[in-house]
Formats: sequence, structure tokens, C-alpha cells
Amino acid sequence: MFLLDSIAHISDAQANAVVVSGSHGGRSAAEFVIALSQKPSCVFFNDAGGGKDDAGKVALKMLQAQTIPCACYSHMSAKIGDAEDGYENGVVSGANALAHALGIELNMPVKLAAKLPKQL
Repeated sequence: MFLLDSIAHISDAQANAVVVSGSHGGRSAAEFVIALSQKPSCVFFNDAGGGKDDAGKVALKMLQAQTIPCACYSHMSAKIGDAEDGYENGVVSGANALAHALGIELNMPVKLAAKLPKQL
């Protein structure tokens, strides 16, 4: 597992690994993941409070379309930009269908949810 305060630091070194990011789950953040030649097994983002048209969680749909499990954790549970806080205190506020298939559910602690992709 990798903790990245900014998703801009993601690289092929995280291939097939779980990534907990402190970044928002917006379009620009999802594009960093999509641009990789080797994808992570699951990515977690801060939901940034949702924003207009759920812009803070659009990564859920974008990464679903790229067959990448993705979940967001509540901005009220962990600081934006702090991946360690997201891992330690984050609470899942959204997940795409691929993440749900791994057993990741709403209101689940990120610390528990991040372990699920490794078990499959």
C-alpha cells in the first residue's frame, strides 16, 4: 500500500497496489491515474465535500470506466492533502461498482477498506 499526499506523485511503481491519496477525487486527479501504463489495484481519494455536481468524486465514475476500483472518503473524517490522515481516520463516503465488488462499503473505515483489495 502507498500513501500519497498528492495523486500527482502516482507512478507505475504503484502498479497493482492500493493507493490512498490525500487529493480530491476530481477530474484532474483521476487523469493522473488514467495516464499510467500500469494501474493500481484500488485508489482512495478525499471527497472534498462533493462540490458542484459532485465534482470532488467524479473519479469514481472515471476510474470505473477504466476498470479501476476507486473509493472516496469523507472530508469531514480526514484532512484534504493528508494521505496518512485519510488512511488512519478516513470513512468511505462513496465507491464505484468495482470497489463495491471488493467489499468496500459506505461508512467503512479506510484502514479496513484498503486491506480488501489485497485479499482477493
